[in-house]
Amino acid sequence: MAHAYTPGLRVTRQARLQRQRQLPLKGEVAVAQGDKVTRDQVVARTDLPGNVTTLNLVNILSCTPEELPNYMLKREGDAVEVGEPIAETRPFIKWFKTTVKAPISGTLENISKITGQVLFRAPPRPVQVMAYIDGSVVNVLPNEGVIVETTGVFVQGIFGVGGETWGPLHVISSGPDEILSADQLDAECAGKIVVGGNLLTREVIDKARETGAVGIIGGGIRDADLRDLLGYDLGVAITGTEDIGLSVIVTEGFGPIAMARKTFDILRENNGKETSISGATQIRAGVLRPEIIIPEADAAHRAEEGDQLGLVEGAHLRAIRAPHFGRVGKVAALPPELQMVESETRVRVLEVEFENGDRAIVPRANVELIEE
Repeated sequence: MAHAYTPGLRVTRQARLQRQRQLPLKGEVAVAQGDKVTRDQVVARTDLPGNVTTLNLVNILSCTPEELPNYMLKREGDAVEVGEPIAETRPFIKWFKTTVKAPISGTLENISKITGQVLFRAPPRPVQVMAYIDGSVVNVLPNEGVIVETTGVFVQGIFGVGGETWGPLHVISSGPDEILSADQLDAECAGKIVVGGNLLTREVIDKARETGAVGIIGGGIRDADLRDLLGYDLGVAITGTEDIGLSVIVTEGFGPIAMARKTFDILRENNGKETSISGATQIRAGVLRPEIIIPEADAAHRAEEGDQLGLVEGAHLRAIRAPHFGRVGKVAALPPELQMVESETRVRVLEVEFENGDRAIVPRANVELIEE
């Protein structure tokens, strides 16, 4: 074989990227094709219907569904405020009168003469979709959203939690193997995306949140710390909606793992630049990686998507299974013949040269390509 394909993630200084920014239901698009947009700019907006609250009035008023309209003080479509009378009986002796008040503020949507129930709908909830990245609108999806294109640095992580956010990159660690300590974080982190080298501990993440950081990036995280941070065991990894006060991205995996040298160097080179990140991760069908995007306005003419050649000699990779889990290196050789491994099965292998110069023979299924 000339080359073999294997799962991979991208770490590159120059990429051309497109992101679809779409509303959950039809609404209004606020920009036009060709417009320049910034990450915090609203590109589309709509209103989500409010929640429905049901009230069984016939039980409260002791009447039949057919009689219900005679007791109503409000009609279908009327606005109501919480605690406002909406129905009452008219007994001969006023002390026996029963008054029913609106349980919520909103609209009286339906009075059923069949079930005797009254439906209230809360006010609509406005939804705005931001551009997320600095770039240009290359396509408009009528009444739904837009596609924004940008060029610049693109780094995919292994795992993340928390949604989309943005801010200046704030590199604190001096090297990819340095583990951040909580006392290294201070008020200067407010509104920024903090970058460490190795392990992100629960203490450091909490300190980042306290200082007002909007995101934090590191090489690894302990499973126990992640569970404590979320308050539950994640199970199947579909993330991105967690409300934890900031977004967390790990670039290498679980446990104390140094950030890949190239990844750390790219982030350090761009220290202080405005950056967009998303911790959203999905490891099932339709794989979604956490991402770090640093738009570069003057790089449009240089950012080209090269052909992805797959697993070839010299390609950078990361081991994703023991005994070399998390180690980064490059392909030194691709033997064509099958070889026997510890499990006594014959598989296709490769020779990898790790960053410290060590070499090892590993199954090709045990590595992940770092696309450049």
